[in-house]
This record gives sequence, C-alpha cells and structure tokens, in this order.
Amino acid sequence: MKGIIKTVKGDMLVTFFEKDAPKTVANFIGLAQKGYYDGLTFHRVLPDFVIQGGCPNGNGAGGPGYQIECELTGENQYHDRGVLSMAHAGRNTGGSQFFVCHSRNNTSHLDRVHTCFGKVMEGFDVIDAIQQGDVIEAIEIIED
Repeated sequence: MKGIIKTVKGDMLVTFFEKDAPKTVANFIGLAQKGYYDGLTFHRVLPDFVIQGGCPNGNGAGGPGYQIECELTGENQYHDRGVLSMAHAGRNTGGSQFFVCHSRNNTSHLDRVHTCFGKVMEGFDVIDAIQQGDVIEAIEIIED
C-alpha cells in the first residue's frame, strides 16, 4: 500500500513497511481513512531532524485515545531521509503522532527506539519546505 500526504506545501508519496511494522501501518492507514489527520498541523519542525504531526491538540500532547505497541525488530528500522516513524512518549505509547526525517545526520539514536513504518518516495522538497503550523490537508491511501 501507498499513501499521499497532502499538505499546504505539496504532496509526499509514501510507501509503507507493511512487512516490518504491520500493526503500526494498519493503525496509521485506519486513522487516515477515517480522516483523522485532515486539518491537523505539523506542530514540531526541527531543521535537519524531523517534521512531526498527527496531534489533535496541535501541541504534541494529544493522541487518538489509545496507545499502540512499538515494532522495532524489522529490517527497515533505520531513520534515513524521508522515513516515517511513530512519535511516542516512551515505549509502547504511540498512537497518531508521526514524524518524517529530514536526514540521517541527527537521527541514528532513534533506530529501534521509534517504529519506522514507511518512507517518502516522491516529494522530498515538501519535507524541506514544511514549517511549524503547516496543515496536513488529507492523507489519501492507495491500495496496490
């Protein structure tokens, strides 16, 4: 499966790591298909690190009302440029917040701590253009 993260700065085409993080992918896709992310912002943007969104409160303190387990043993658990990963406040506390990595420069400490569940395939310029407060217009899921 693939997805398109539509933002005010353009679209990011992503592919999901269904083999390595099936529960995380299913959770993200389920929320996207329900329109959960529509209108939420990228509330945290740290240059040369990550852009983070998916908080219903817009401040990093909210979630969907439940938590999911981390999936850290798959082959694709490395935070390279364009990787989508679950944000959390400690192991097994993720829900809806996710981040996209700017580069590998400052992200290696996240490997096997946060679940990587996908990667941007097109739209890298959008990652770089996103600023704090920019809106996620929608996330469209495409079934292969």
